[in-house]
Amino acid sequence: MKKIIFALLTFAATCGLAAQNAKLPENIALKDLDGQSVQSSVIQNNGKPVILSFWATWCKPCNRELDAIKEVYDEWREETGVKLVAVSIDDTRSAARVRPWVNGKDWPYEVFLDQNKDLARALNVGADVPHTFILNGEGEIVWQHKGYQDGGEEELIEKVRELVK
Repeated sequence: MKKIIFALLTFAATCGLAAQNAKLPENIALKDLDGQSVQSSVIQNNGKPVILSFWATWCKPCNRELDAIKEVYDEWREETGVKLVAVSIDDTRSAARVRPWVNGKDWPYEVFLDQNKDLARALNVGADVPHTFILNGEGEIVWQHKGYQDGGEEELIEKVRELVK
């Protein structure tokens, strides 16, 4: 019995690592804040890390996380070269609120709309947002986290620092 449990745990850990090192899909249609169609391949940072944050206007923890990161974002960029890309999962009914919301918050991030949740589905992002990923310079997912608690951005930047060492 112990061998079966060990084998199952080993298999689960291996699957988790494989999913963790998956590449960001490149051919999924998104929209920018001007309503122009773009491909997910635009989510890159010239070989440097990317923080990819799935969020929604109605999600209070999402907004707290993105507001907290805004306060230290310039320092993070200077120190590590990281770029944050925020992907809204607001549906077609609420998508019109995204641009005014982002402008009102004065977020310095690239923001895209995933109204049909195609990219979210491809990365197994459910309705449990925020769901944050770190991508290495090759677009591979090296870390992910769901939810946000005050101060959680510190763990995020520590993971980015580890990546750029």
